[in-house]
Amino acid sequence: MDRLRESLHEAPIIDKDGYSYLVHPISNGVPMLQPELLREVVVAVTRAADLDVDKIVAPEAMGIHIATALSLQTDIPLVVIRKRSYGLENEVSLHQTTGYSESEMYINDIEEGDRVLILDDLLSTGGTLAAITEALDDIGTEIADIVVVIRKVGPSALDDTDHEATSLLDITVEDGEVTIHD
Repeated sequence: MDRLRESLHEAPIIDKDGYSYLVHPISNGVPMLQPELLREVVVAVTRAADLDVDKIVAPEAMGIHIATALSLQTDIPLVVIRKRSYGLENEVSLHQTTGYSESEMYINDIEEGDRVLILDDLLSTGGTLAAITEALDDIGTEIADIVVVIRKVGPSALDDTDHEATSLLDITVEDGEVTIHD
């Protein structure tokens, strides 16, 4: 996890309407994502996650590259929760609110009884993951595990659900600096 730790200390932090937004290759694709960092993250996820699942589920957009790499490594199919409706049969919509955005998302290819791993880049406000877990619970999906690469320490909307996320690293962002909590 040396590359991930180092990259967090080098990442710019911008103010987005009063929200301290960490700009990081894993969570934004900016600055450029080096293959060594992505590889390190995927190896760490394989060690941290319950991979006895039918599907990997990742929200659009920044969970996709991590989940794709994990899917290639494990041969577990990948389902992307999209920000656009395709109008397919059994499509499920959900509303997600974060500290910096609000939108509709759409789930396809998840069925009752599926055992899934939810994988995402960053847990900050928890709005996205809370909305996804609620929708998957309503479908009757078994959420085997939730893994995020980075978690901002503090309360989140996921706290109000029956689910917990495992993170590779926990951080705080204060005064323009990242602190990693072990």
